[in-house]
Amino acid sequence: MKFKFEILKKDKNSYARTGKMYTNHGKVETPIFMPVGTNATVKAITPEELEELGAQIILNNTYHLYMRPGMDIISKFGGTQKFMNWNKPILTDSGGFQVFSLAALRKIKEDGVEFNSHIDGSKHFFTPEKVIGIQETINSDIMMMLDICPPYPSEKKYVEKVTKLSNKWGALALKARKSDNALFGIAQGGMYKDLRKMAIEELSAMDFDGIALGGLSVGEPNDLMYEMLEYTAPLLPIDKPHYLMGVGTPEDLLIGVKNGIDMFDCVIPTRNGRNGMAFTSRGTISIKNKQYTEDMSPLDDQCQCYTCRNYSKAYIRHLFKAKEILAARLLSYHNLYFFLKLMEKIRASIAEDRFLEFKKSFLIKYNGG
Repeated sequence: MKFKFEILKKDKNSYARTGKMYTNHGKVETPIFMPVGTNATVKAITPEELEELGAQIILNNTYHLYMRPGMDIISKFGGTQKFMNWNKPILTDSGGFQVFSLAALRKIKEDGVEFNSHIDGSKHFFTPEKVIGIQETINSDIMMMLDICPPYPSEKKYVEKVTKLSNKWGALALKARKSDNALFGIAQGGMYKDLRKMAIEELSAMDFDGIALGGLSVGEPNDLMYEMLEYTAPLLPIDKPHYLMGVGTPEDLLIGVKNGIDMFDCVIPTRNGRNGMAFTSRGTISIKNKQYTEDMSPLDDQCQCYTCRNYSKAYIRHLFKAKEILAARLLSYHNLYFFLKLMEKIRASIAEDRFLEFKKSFLIKYNGG
């Protein structure tokens, strides 16, 4: 099936919009948050629970699945959907960010990236074409081009060089695609507006199904990230999905949507849950705090998730202090519900022409007035 994206409603007072993506494994309503299932699993959550939570699409990681269990096993299943028993769409990161994070173990060349496995030290080489082949074996509904994510801070000369090389790799990725799976371009450019503009203009002229903004939330101050987002997001082609990679907090999602972003992914809900943090309508809480030792109330009295309907802060704190696995499961479940429910409310507010009002009232409550 040929990937399709349609815009359903545009907000009158911002760049926010609702839309629908049509993929090989079903429809996705946007704006959407994608839970991160790096190793063909969203940590501590079953695929059946993801469906309960209202997840429409999840993210798998090309680099990690290539390393383990390997493409031979995944190809026997015809992709990760059957492998992990998930019947809905999957997006795969190209592995570019993982290779970027292995700075000491990799070498960037004109035709790809040479790197050593973080598992056993073995040597590998990713080309733009090879990465597409891996993603087609995974059978992801949305594939990402191989790119180079410059760290923050980086000198302009270096960022310009790797941004141009990333765009060159994007063209090679498009030529290598054999399936009808969607393929998104990734606009880099660091914290330099002219390089961001150049990257977007070049990628927009190519036949990508969507464009992502990469290289944000890589250590720069929040104000700078928002400045870059507000400058670059409106430059993206209107008729294609806009994806902000690896972001973020509830505030980040609202600011992203305001600037026309349709897709987000981040490990925050599950990673922070495993570390004892819960997202609530009144901001975040740390279940490790002593004040919750005898607290019989749920994590969030405004929340209707399984965790909040059945368990108290006192019990979850006890589980966490006792290092019980159930603590990670209950907190991760609640946080994913919070993020997915937030996106549902955002979609409804755009449809009803009240997005900016919703954003303001949510943040006032979330930030304690």
